[in-house]
Amino acid sequence: MNRLEQLFDFLKEDPNDPFTLYAIATEYLKSDVQKALTYYEKLLTEHPDYVGTYYHAAKLYADLGRNEEAENTFKKGIEVSEAAGNRNANRELKGAYQQFLDDLE
Repeated sequence: MNRLEQLFDFLKEDPNDPFTLYAIATEYLKSDVQKALTYYEKLLTEHPDYVGTYYHAAKLYADLGRNEEAENTFKKGIEVSEAAGNRNANRELKGAYQQFLDDLE
C-alpha cells in the first residue's frame, strides 16, 4: 500500500481530521498540484484554524501565478497564527510573505 492509499484509509476513519487532509495535500504536491490545491482549499474552508495549511497553500498559489490568492492566504495565515499564538508559524509566514512581495517587484 502506498502512502496516499494509507492516508485515504485514515481519512475514511475520520473524514474531518485536518492533519490527514493536510498530509494528503502535501503528498499530492509531488504528483498532482491541482489535487493538492483542492485539498489545501478544503482545509482553508473547513479548518481555517489549521495554521500549517496557509504557508503551503499560499506558496502553491504563488507558484501557479495566482498572486492575489497567494497574498490573501499569506495575510490570513499571519492573522490565524497570531491568534493561535504560534510564533514559529507566524515568523515563517511573515518571511515567506515578504519574499513573495520581493519576488513581485
